[in-house]
Amino acid sequence: MAKIELIDVAHAYAPGQWAVKDINLTWEDGVASALLGPSGCGKTTLLKIISGLLQPSQGRVLIDGKDVTELDPRERNVAQVFQFPVVYETLSVYDNLAFPLRNRGVSASTVKTRVNDVAEMLGLTDVLKKNANRLGAAEKQRISLGRGIVREDTTAVLFDEPLTVIDPHMKWHLRRQLKEVQHRLKMTMIYVTHDQHEALTFADQVTVMNVGAALQTGSPQDLHERPRAPFVGYFIGSPGMNVFPATLEGNTVRAGDISVPIPAEQASTIVNNKLEVGIRPEFVKVSTEDLNGGFKGIVTNTHLTANSRIVEIDGAALVFKARLDETSNINVGDSVSVVFPDENTMVYVDEVAIDRATEEIPA
Repeated sequence: MAKIELIDVAHAYAPGQWAVKDINLTWEDGVASALLGPSGCGKTTLLKIISGLLQPSQGRVLIDGKDVTELDPRERNVAQVFQFPVVYETLSVYDNLAFPLRNRGVSASTVKTRVNDVAEMLGLTDVLKKNANRLGAAEKQRISLGRGIVREDTTAVLFDEPLTVIDPHMKWHLRRQLKEVQHRLKMTMIYVTHDQHEALTFADQVTVMNVGAALQTGSPQDLHERPRAPFVGYFIGSPGMNVFPATLEGNTVRAGDISVPIPAEQASTIVNNKLEVGIRPEFVKVSTEDLNGGFKGIVTNTHLTANSRIVEIDGAALVFKARLDETSNINVGDSVSVVFPDENTMVYVDEVAIDRATEEIPA
């Protein structure tokens, strides 16, 4: 297993057309991580740079402190599992799993032990003698995973949208199985996906990307409670964060009729900066009774989800969503009292969050 570092990494497929830029990321040894973002944001490019399939235009790649930027994939011992299962269709499941070991000259007894261990972990024991071409997509993807972990010298396993072609009812089972394997083997795994549910349920550490930039890295809880960029706030969550354009009046940031105070020393640094205020729907307090410090609003829309009620409210010269308990009896047309708790209300300057208590606003 290994610690992986990207230092000042950037890559352009054509002059001036940066796929990723200014990437500084660290994946600790044995951690389950995810790269999360929309299509075209640079996730797969980073995987190729880590694996050695692509040499970055600039920057360095370190594995366990060793600079591997110019080493080919074989020398890095990094395994990669792609969107579509990569298997030898005419070989048995056993021979597919054994292939990476035999290719390295591993003894037959060790091959047998490793293949049987991996097959047991992945639920492939009963199909070891079957040819791969007789199996479905989910079983073939298990084989791809097995080939990635069967070698004991593998430094990391990289997954590029590995469940894309898997039947929806099988995805949860395979993701849980993958998580169990990661915990058992303590392997460094990096999972690329555009699906927030996949990322947040698999990974202990998630990096959110957009247009070639790594916006925030943290635990699922960090990303939910303190999104460091508006994009993180509304890409993660269902519905995503309410984000409002704002202006500065003295030492107060104003969004509609909402006022968010900031320290004078921070306010003094803002000159023609883009300001926004954000709050997640689940943090908005709503009641048909008067709330202390609340403002009035009218419910304009409501719908039930699996375990909550989402309401849209027009109030304080803003339109926003709130997530309520599914048993809430608040309905369209109701007059409600609303509070945006100060501790859950974010202020963004040029799309970067500030800590209103301690941090300075970037110029």
